[in-house]
Amino acid sequence: MAKVAFLGLGVMGYPMAGHLKNKGGHEVTVYNRTAAKAEKWASQYGGKAAPTPKAAAQGQDFVMCCVGNDDDLREVTLGKDGAFQAMGKGTTFVDHTTASAEVARELSAAAKAGGFMFIDAPVSGGQAGAENGVLTVMCGGDEAVFAKAKPVIDSYARACNLMGPAGSGQLAKMVNQICIAGLVQGLSEGLHFAKKAGLDIEKLVATISKGAAQSWQMENRYKTMAEDKFDFGFAVDWMRKDLGICLGEARKNGAKLPVTALVDQFYAEVQSMGGNRWDTSSLIARLDRK
Repeated sequence: MAKVAFLGLGVMGYPMAGHLKNKGGHEVTVYNRTAAKAEKWASQYGGKAAPTPKAAAQGQDFVMCCVGNDDDLREVTLGKDGAFQAMGKGTTFVDHTTASAEVARELSAAAKAGGFMFIDAPVSGGQAGAENGVLTVMCGGDEAVFAKAKPVIDSYARACNLMGPAGSGQLAKMVNQICIAGLVQGLSEGLHFAKKAGLDIEKLVATISKGAAQSWQMENRYKTMAEDKFDFGFAVDWMRKDLGICLGEARKNGAKLPVTALVDQFYAEVQSMGGNRWDTSSLIARLDRK
């Protein structure tokens, strides 16, 4: 059992922190920008709530974090009441935020200067993966630090792998989002075409999902996509944030991402339709609209 803090109790962080307590058996202290949510978590799981990231990090072995973006991350780590102000020598900060590789390297350097350790560890699997404790975790950092942190991360992970030095976890997550963007657009076009062609969607998917067209998106989203229901996963606003990170990194490293750039603009169209909080499978909505 370790002493662990968790910063950020959104749709991902709330259940992840719960798994640390219930499945991992760790002593858990939580912080959330909205204090009432932290108090609710503490009441539900029997942990503690702290008023600031700094207070949450005090005396902990590990500090886990899952917040919105680079700016949020800097605030809870480097800010006046940030966790880095209280991290002890030899402790470990594990960041599950989907952020830039640049901020991961920045925080890794700050951690080393402070005598503690840092792992960037963005996750994939969505809200359902967090709730069921079966997330995929992509890590960047030193091997020894990863080996120390992995048993704690395993409380909510199905797969957890070290991808390389600091920032590599974030780069791997970018690849994940690039692949998802193209897959969802392809599935949207396929289902849209099938509707126009008058095919039976159930029979169609039962057939092609057994061949080379099969994907997680097809298996888990075709039915709700065909029914124009989009309240089952990762929001369009967050996907656009992630794709913006991907496209920004591509401008730095020279990668060509024509499909990703195009799908990002398709998501912008979904936002203009009022679909900011629809899940990413809502790309089909822009094709099906009259």
